[in-house]
Amino acid sequence: MDSGMVGSKLTRSMLESGHQEIWCAVSDVSDEDAMEDQVGNDFTACIVDFRDGQFYCAADNGWFHAVPIEVRALTQSEVGF
Repeated sequence: MDSGMVGSKLTRSMLESGHQEIWCAVSDVSDEDAMEDQVGNDFTACIVDFRDGQFYCAADNGWFHAVPIEVRALTQSEVGF
């Protein structure tokens, strides 16, 4: 895998190399649109497949763009308590 890949191209490459579930910001417009205003944006999905030019989640919903993101639990100190 090319270390310079980003966005949907990286997601496709990850799926091709065997990754099975990839959390992504998704959009039908562009990679940039997928990443805009992630605060309060619920347009994320666990991508499991790429076929017919679209990325699919386990519920078989499809999007044209899927940018890998990191989803993790916050710590108490990160939220200011």
